[in-house]
Parts: sequence; C-alpha cells; structure tokens
Amino acid sequence: MTEQALGPFVVFFAAVFTNNILLANYLGMCPYIAVSRQLKAAAGLGGAVIFVMTCTSALNYWVYYYLLVPFGLEYLRFIAFIVVIAAFVQLTEMIIDRVSPTLYNALGIFLPLITVNCAILGANLFMIIRQYAFFQSVAYGFGSGVGWTLAILALAGIREKLKNAPVPEALAGPAQAFIITGIMAMAFTAFTGMIPIE
Repeated sequence: MTEQALGPFVVFFAAVFTNNILLANYLGMCPYIAVSRQLKAAAGLGGAVIFVMTCTSALNYWVYYYLLVPFGLEYLRFIAFIVVIAAFVQLTEMIIDRVSPTLYNALGIFLPLITVNCAILGANLFMIIRQYAFFQSVAYGFGSGVGWTLAILALAGIREKLKNAPVPEALAGPAQAFIITGIMAMAFTAFTGMIPIE
C-alpha cells in the first residue's frame, strides 16, 4: 500500500503515533524544550500549534496545487508556505491575547516563534513530498499538531513531577528534557509497523 492510497484516518493515526513529527523527525524542538516547564503553558502552545498546523496544511495545499503548480512556480513553495504560516500565527496571537492574556504572557516569545517552528513548515512540506490528497493533507496536518501537542504535554507533565525530585545537577534542565524525549521516542517506536507502507 502506498502513502497516497491511505485513508485520512490512517494518515492522522500515523502522524500522531508512528511518524510523530517531533519524536520521529525531531522537528520543533526549541519551543518544545523551552515551554514544557509548565503544563498549562504547554497545553496552550500545543493548542496553537494544532490550530496553525491544521489550517496551514489546508491552505498551503490549495496554494501549492492551484497557484504555484499551474504557473510553474513550485520553487517558491518555501516562501509561500512561510507567508501563510506567518499570517495564521498573527491571527492565533491576536485571538489568544484577547481570550487569555495570562496564557499570552506565559507563552511569551514562543508564540510569535511558531512562525519559524520547523515542525509546522516540515508538516506542510511532507504533505507535498508524500503527494497527499486534500483530506489526507488536512488529516496529516491535524495529526502532526496533535502528535506534537501529545509530546509536549507528556514532557511537561513529567517535568512537573520531577521538579522536586533529587536530580543530579548535571542532568537538570535541558539535559533532563532531552533524556525524557529520547525515552519517549523509543516508546513511540512500538507503534512502528502498525501502518503497512511498502
């Protein structure tokens, strides 16, 4: 079975578990490590990433196949995708600022940095490389956002539990986060092979 023949649900499931954008490809590590100290901030950033990744996957599909490809401008996909992502990040930033100023302040500089979050750009490029259809692309974008959020929530929960634990100084902070991430990535490899792709 090729990737193009997979249904949207299978693509979604694979994006969350078997091909997690963060734990399999290690994309989006900067905000993942920095914002995962508090569960509430991690959940807020995860929700913003899901929203931006899902919407930009749909929009960038249309931009690529109905604007760039007909005019032979496929080489401009990086610029076009980043413009769409930046516009959605601005929209998300305004919504969060109006709805929850506390969350907006907790996310700080990492909210505008979603624009350059390589996980979002990577998901948009993967859907083109894998030649997904529209609904597969949206499912992949949504699944990648959910997978990224699942990873940051797991790390934030573990880091909160270990806050008062007697951790050696050399393993505290980012080192601890990288060790936990490596263990989670190994755990997620248990899902490998559930989706048959030849």
